[in-house]
Amino acid sequence: MNQPLCPVCGYAGHYVHTDVLWPALIEEWNLSADEADYVNRQQGTHCPRCGCNLRCVALAVAIMNHYRWPQTFHQFAVSSQLKLLEINPCGALTRFLAAMPSRTLASYPTVDMQRMPYADGSFDLVVHSDTLEHVPDPVLGLSECRRVLRPGGACAFTIPIIVGRMSKSREGLPASYHDREGTTDQGQRVRTEFGADAWTYALRAGFSSVQTVTLDYPAAHALICTTV
Repeated sequence: MNQPLCPVCGYAGHYVHTDVLWPALIEEWNLSADEADYVNRQQGTHCPRCGCNLRCVALAVAIMNHYRWPQTFHQFAVSSQLKLLEINPCGALTRFLAAMPSRTLASYPTVDMQRMPYADGSFDLVVHSDTLEHVPDPVLGLSECRRVLRPGGACAFTIPIIVGRMSKSREGLPASYHDREGTTDQGQRVRTEFGADAWTYALRAGFSSVQTVTLDYPAAHALICTTV
């Protein structure tokens, strides 16, 4: 993707790319060459100045669109008065989120996304990036996100989506891990492989509206969920 202006930091040059998938993971997911290519773009195509890859940029754009912010995400973050819950560091976007003065960082699985230690209605915005696929019960995890949101709040997140198939649980299948080749970190174990029906998980969790923001189809999507 050649981006004339990075929505996160305002960089005016082209994005760069590094492949991130490894052969065993491609085989475990049964990815076609085209699917592996767009997942590599999602994770490995990034802004050389701020380091945000396409999935992080999609998340930033979804948040800015929701709040009708016309400038960069960096400017949004330093100007925001929103009370934010960030579940797991959101890649290179986390340093911008950290600039928000009312931000709480909850590292999963140290903080269990399925049973979060926060009161109902504590936050204006909940964000997480490529975390939900590691949660044993993703609907319960999203239900917790909804519970801790104030009325009118929003939950914005990314997950790896294979657009040509439906979601499936990896329960009963050999363990598969993200992050890096050879890891056995249980926090990186994949519990759900998300597909074209990924948006339905938020509705099952009680959200009344789900919007998909696409930065580079089929590589980079973010979902933003609200209640009325």
